[in-house]
Amino acid sequence: MRTIVITALLFAAATVRADDTIKIHGFIDAYYGWNSNDPASHENFVAGTGSTAKRANEFDLNLAEVDVTRDAKPVGFHLSLIAGNGADVIHASEPQGYRFVYQASILYKPSDRLTFEAGIYPSHIGFEGFFSKDNWSYTRGWLAEFSPYYQTGIRANYAFTPHWSGELHVLNGWQNIADNNDAKAIGGKIVYAKGRLTASLNTFDGPELPADDKHWRHFGDLIATFNATPSLSIGGSLDSGRQELPGGGANWLGVAAYGRYAFDDRRAVAVRVERFCDPRNGITGARQKLAEATLTYEYRPVPNLILKIEGRRDHSTAPVFNNGESRDETLIVIGAVAAF
Repeated sequence: MRTIVITALLFAAATVRADDTIKIHGFIDAYYGWNSNDPASHENFVAGTGSTAKRANEFDLNLAEVDVTRDAKPVGFHLSLIAGNGADVIHASEPQGYRFVYQASILYKPSDRLTFEAGIYPSHIGFEGFFSKDNWSYTRGWLAEFSPYYQTGIRANYAFTPHWSGELHVLNGWQNIADNNDAKAIGGKIVYAKGRLTASLNTFDGPELPADDKHWRHFGDLIATFNATPSLSIGGSLDSGRQELPGGGANWLGVAAYGRYAFDDRRAVAVRVERFCDPRNGITGARQKLAEATLTYEYRPVPNLILKIEGRRDHSTAPVFNNGESRDETLIVIGAVAAF
């Protein structure tokens, strides 16, 4: 797949004329995180998660990114290179050669309504994305951590009307670049956007056990955002999944509510509450119910500098925090993102 992606990017670059615009931008995202458990390992969150503020009681680099893009006219491309704690977490199972790649895709837009994208690109699932600067909170919730941040394959996006659009994805699998079996996964997305309301239904179906094309994962994600006033936005997300396993299956269910109030262009406050139930260890690494609440204050002294101060409280019915010694975790995180 790596050879295909590199070849496709070279082809896309070759089609760029001298008068076409290539955009280069990026950011640096650094933080300090305090953990009430004072873990000896300096590890926050559940093992295998923590795509933001992974390390406790230290200053660290969450993520640095360089982004090179060219709009599809009709051919374009998107290359995003990353490094930091977040990259290490989401790419833990990838081959070493892919560790620094978040997006490497070509785009083809044959008409105003239809767009194709192929390669490695951000997931179509989830309320919260991989870049903290684009989210209402600094850390990401459990619904985000237990759904894909990126995917590899090809997608087609079509705008049926000014308010309805849809996507179809053929993918290697659930957040992986190098496939772990011979079968392919299918993803779908339906979006409605009109006025102050945006809602989407996102799906995934595919085999997700290494070297096994029989035990499928089924997943659905429903998201809605409503701009109640120019200052107040609210959102909700509902995730439902099932992993088919030898001898049976395991279901999980997550629900989250989000709110953000902007006092002005520089200051805002956000809140997130969620509950995630995984009674048969379908995806979280333990038989458990997770709950969390997060409060975030955001301040932008200048447009390209984002400061966030966040308090977060997590609880599980199983001892999954602090290397399996605690059912609870309290975090205070200070994050700073400088964009260019």
